[in-house]
Amino acid sequence: PDTYMDKLAIGPGFRQGVVTMDMSPSERVNALAAAKGCSTEDITVCVLERPRHEEMIAEIRTTGAAIRLITDGDVAGVIHCAEPSTGIDMYMGSGGAPEGVLAAAALKCMGGQMFGRLTFRNDDELGRAKKAGITNLDRVYTRDDMVTGDVIFAATGVTDGSILPGIKREPGFLTAETILMRSKTGSVRRMNYRHPIDS
Repeated sequence: PDTYMDKLAIGPGFRQGVVTMDMSPSERVNALAAAKGCSTEDITVCVLERPRHEEMIAEIRTTGAAIRLITDGDVAGVIHCAEPSTGIDMYMGSGGAPEGVLAAAALKCMGGQMFGRLTFRNDDELGRAKKAGITNLDRVYTRDDMVTGDVIFAATGVTDGSILPGIKREPGFLTAETILMRSKTGSVRRMNYRHPIDS
């Protein structure tokens, strides 16, 4: 349903449940550092920069972990957990539930764990969940609960972002880049397009 969701994600290579939704932010950082065999200072957590996350950010900072704040695009924040080149180990925070499902689809293709729990800011959102047939309002959804089968994830950059560049206008054409992933094969492809236009 179109509500908010508390989200937690880590990249591939860890035993299931090394971090959980029931842990505090600092407990998650400590648990992931222990699983990686490193110091908490070597962990980087990605968080959407919003006033609602200020307490969580303050608690993460007490562990010594680095924080990578993003201004939008929590789908990208989750994807970065599965990309070693980003240096991001974990994503946590709340955002749209539909975006949580998109992020889970990408992680199913790339590997990694994701957990989500619906949150409701008002009676309207609570009503949407009930209308969608959700009866356990405190359920923690895993990546595989959110995305049950083989999935293909595709995204094209419209504006510049951390995953894809935006559409660019060149003399006589537009350029666009798309990322395409498939869970069955684990393949990740990037495609560049040139679209001719009238100058």
